[in-house]
Parts: sequence; C-alpha cells; structure tokens
Amino acid sequence: MTNNGKCLRIAAWCAAAGVMHAAHAADPAPAYPSKPIRIVVGFTPGGVADIAARVVATKLAENWKQQVVVDNRPGAGSAIGTGIVAASEPNGYTMISVSAAHAIIPALYSKLPFDSERDFAGVAVTCTGPLLLIASSSASVKSVKDLIALAKARPGQLNFASAGVGSATHFAMEVFKSKAGINLVHVPYKGVPEALTDTMTGRVQLFISPLINAMPQVKDGKVMALGVTTTFRSNLLPDVPTIAESGLPGYRAESWHGLLVPAKTPRTIVARLHAEITRILQQPEARAQFARLGLISPTTMPDEIDKFIRGEITMYKEIARAENLKAD
Repeated sequence: MTNNGKCLRIAAWCAAAGVMHAAHAADPAPAYPSKPIRIVVGFTPGGVADIAARVVATKLAENWKQQVVVDNRPGAGSAIGTGIVAASEPNGYTMISVSAAHAIIPALYSKLPFDSERDFAGVAVTCTGPLLLIASSSASVKSVKDLIALAKARPGQLNFASAGVGSATHFAMEVFKSKAGINLVHVPYKGVPEALTDTMTGRVQLFISPLINAMPQVKDGKVMALGVTTTFRSNLLPDVPTIAESGLPGYRAESWHGLLVPAKTPRTIVARLHAEITRILQQPEARAQFARLGLISPTTMPDEIDKFIRGEITMYKEIARAENLKAD
C-alpha cells in the first residue's frame, strides 16, 4: 500500500473515531434519580429522626417513582450511621436523617471518622419543636424560678435524668445549668422511657423530655411541667410557659431534625432534593403528622441549614468544654 493510501486510511479511522467520541460525549448523563435512594438513620426505629425519614421516604418514592429505603444504623450517639454516609459516594443517593446529636457528638468525641461540619451539606430541616422540662413530685417545685432557687440552696443535691450521654435531653439540661449557674447531678439512662419512669417515681427529680413522651404523665398529674425549651409555647400544652419566660431569660434548646448529604454532592442534585423534600414537608398530610408530635416543618434553604448546624456545634463545644464533658 502506498504511503498516500495508508494516510487516507488513518485519516478515515481518526475521523470515524472522532465521530464516535463526539457521539459518546453527547450522550446525556442518566437522569437523577435513576436508582434507589437510601436514607440512613443513626437511631433505632420509632424516634423522631426515624419518623421524619419515613415521612419523606414514602412520598419521595411515590413522586419520583423510585425506591427510597430507610436504613437504621444506631450506635454511638448516631455516629455510626453518620460515618456510613460520610464515606458514601457524593451522588445524591445516600442521605442521613440527623437530630441535634449531629451537633453534639463533636463536642463529646475527640476522634470521629468524619467532620460534622465540613463533611456534610444540608438538604432540608424536616422538623423542629420543643422539649419539656418536668419535675417529679419529690422535687417540690412548681416553676423554673422555684427550681433555680432550690438548686442554688442545695448545690449538687438535685439530679436530672437524660436519654443518654450526648443526647439532646442531656445537653438541653447542660445549657440550662450553664445559664442558671447551678450544679445538678447527671443520671444517664438507655433511653427516654427509662428516664421518664424514674422521674415519675422520684428516683430522679428532673428530666428534659421529648414533649410527646411526657404529655400523658403531665396530664395525669404524675409529673410537673415547668417549661418548654423553645422560645415559643407548644400548641399541645399552651398553658405551659417557655423556660425563658418562666425564670431563665435567653434560654433556648430545640429538638431539631434534618436531612444531609455528603459535602461534595453536586449542588444541582442538592437543589433538586431540597425542592422536592420541602414540597413534601409542606403538604397537609406531613404537617399534620408532625403537629401530632408537637413539631413543625420550617422552610429553610440549604445554606441556612449549614450555618445553623455550625452555630449549634460551636454552642455545644463551648458547653462541653465548660462542664468538662467527654464520652471517650
């Protein structure tokens, strides 16, 4: 074959290859979502983080015609599940349903396989609401002012229950102690039911409980409701004042839950998830489900979620440092 013939064949091959390459380059990327989505929950089933994940998962699956799986991975104050998501591909197919524990664990654990702030991006706040400060009859207090006065008169003699070291119920009381300048003894339990039972029986005097769990006992007169932890009263217990208005100005501790993805997830996918999940959360059915738990679903932009979590992490670290709190 002449050199000219070879050159013509090579040129033809290159031209064909170029056409093929251009055709492949023009192939659209698979539309998102094109496969099942997983929502990891760092707690056992039945809690608010789990309920919120399932509310979103059910409707997301219906709307997008794609399977959405809720995967419970409890342990280490939600750190196990959070670590799984931090290590996952940042492609929008794995989310984590978090609670305030997401901002608390960095204050308690010196070595974590992830960074709660830098390794995640906010998608949506699913729900927020108050916790409830309750007292056993053995405490003989009827208001926040009474409690603070008694604690100052008897430093280190009153104790409080929590649903575990590093739980929102634990740190809500640590915030209370810090702002009130009082000394209370922490008695951690395995969960809310055990802590609530021992508060009713008087084995411990105080407990900041999830509101929905303590409501029956309050209404039956088995415990005294001293105040809700948010800056607004709860529609479920409208006669119970906020802690801030009842004797501790400036106090605030929220029960909050949200959905996050790995930080490097494309912003277009984050925006799509945010828009769809926000639409789901604002539907009457979802709002009613959360209202029955004394919770609301605020509309919050992703960058606002990230800023909020940064602020929560800073606050809890300051409290842990001041009270010398560590879990490792």
